[in-house]
Amino acid sequence: MTESPALTLKVLSVLLCYPEADMLAALADMAAVIEQDQRLSSESRQAVLDLLRSWQGTDLLDLQEAYVARFDRGRALSLHLFEHVHGESRDRGQAMVDLMRLYQSHGYQLDRRELPDYVPLFLEFLARQPRDEAARLLGDAIPVLSLLGARLKERSSPFHAVFDALADFVGPPENLAEIRKRAATEGPDETLVRMDDIWEEEAVSFLGDREPCRSQPAASPVVFQPRTHTASTHPAPIEGISHHE
Repeated sequence: MTESPALTLKVLSVLLCYPEADMLAALADMAAVIEQDQRLSSESRQAVLDLLRSWQGTDLLDLQEAYVARFDRGRALSLHLFEHVHGESRDRGQAMVDLMRLYQSHGYQLDRRELPDYVPLFLEFLARQPRDEAARLLGDAIPVLSLLGARLKERSSPFHAVFDALADFVGPPENLAEIRKRAATEGPDETLVRMDDIWEEEAVSFLGDREPCRSQPAASPVVFQPRTHTASTHPAPIEGISHHE
């Protein structure tokens, strides 16, 4: 991948992380990267720049509180990709294993305990890959990412700009109109409406598996395809990846 798209992916990754002081200190540098990337549409570029500028002069605690309210409460806006693909099914665990193996096959491993399908982590990984490989993997994930963007836009959140910008790299999914219609008609996040019931239901299962003695499924390719109904829980802040030569 050429330098500018790689840096742009890194900036978009950072924008989806839990806000920290060093992120605020780097706002001007991140804006410069976005301004110079001609692969972004003018609309996406401006929207991301507006998001960055909205952080200027904003108290860090206010940004952190808004982040938690947006991404940490409910499942519809989870930044864990496989939450929108497999929910709490055991298939999610195998998908995690497959994605971890993908990272490892490229010489990377997680430094700490972040799950491999955390969107900022995934984007950071893509930023370090050759252009064609990054585009292929991003294209696989774009249906889920577009769904997140559509949900954010329905909530009038400026963070939809991040996901719109990602689509500029690989093009929108073929079913974008269907994705947007789904986001517009979903209604309230059921995990907020029924939080007490959901906690009670999930507490009775063992790691989400009611049949722990079943044989493990065979490894399969990493596939990002959103489910047909709302799902999502959110992660902790990004904890990074390290490269091992």
